[in-house]
Amino acid sequence: MEKQSRHIFSKFFVNLILIIFSLSCIFPLVWMFYSSLKEKRVFNADITGLPKNPTFSNYKKILTNPDYHIFESMFNSFRTTLLSVALIVICGFIVGYIIARIKFKLNRVVYLMFLMGMLIPIHSLLVPIYIVFKNTGLTDKWYTLIVPYVAFGLPIAIFLVEGFIKGIPVALEEAAAIDGSSFSRTLFCIILPVAKPILTTIAIIQTFSCWNEFSFALVLISNTKLQTVPLAMTQFTGQFASDYPKIMAAMLLTMAPIVILYFIFSKQIIKGMVAGAVKG
Repeated sequence: MEKQSRHIFSKFFVNLILIIFSLSCIFPLVWMFYSSLKEKRVFNADITGLPKNPTFSNYKKILTNPDYHIFESMFNSFRTTLLSVALIVICGFIVGYIIARIKFKLNRVVYLMFLMGMLIPIHSLLVPIYIVFKNTGLTDKWYTLIVPYVAFGLPIAIFLVEGFIKGIPVALEEAAAIDGSSFSRTLFCIILPVAKPILTTIAIIQTFSCWNEFSFALVLISNTKLQTVPLAMTQFTGQFASDYPKIMAAMLLTMAPIVILYFIFSKQIIKGMVAGAVKG
């Protein structure tokens, strides 16, 4: 009886801690939402209080004012993210499979070179990348950000795919070869469906990374018509004052697609992470 009581108490205590932790994660979003329904003077007078007269004027101003380029920046982020993630997943899958399955003289060297991309801080390369892009005329183009996003996204993709592929039995490919399957058919029709969990995980991780990336966008893009969502957020911050309710409204609008995407694929993300850990 005493043992059962201890078990119930420990279970209750653990659940209580998890509930408190969950609330601490959810509260910032709730605070952002009801703060976005305030006017600037009301927010400055009481930062944490609930709005007495909620208004959607901040959302209206953001959506109707052409100077904010909110829809244009969301489209730019969507296009850049979609193309970058597609290239990262496809190239990461092919290269990861080749490194995991095909043994050649420089196999480990190539693999280590890719992994070095995970160790180099992005910010240390901003200046040389800017100089290279400036001299080659690659700045302020619609495809400018795709190049660094793919370059810095490939190492983690190759690392995850290589570990996952090693856990797939080679007999599966040998059986396909006996049946007359070509290399490309085996790769895309047999291995690709099996690797779907880890590829989905890579796609979701890189989607968050590309959508929220700020450093390269700030350095390589100066044209307001090509700016991404993080750059658009800087328009609401002045030199001496900031309109925080409007900033929060803009943040919620731009966060909506990525949050919806996360909730749709949250189970797949967890499944892919677990599968990658077990297979690797």
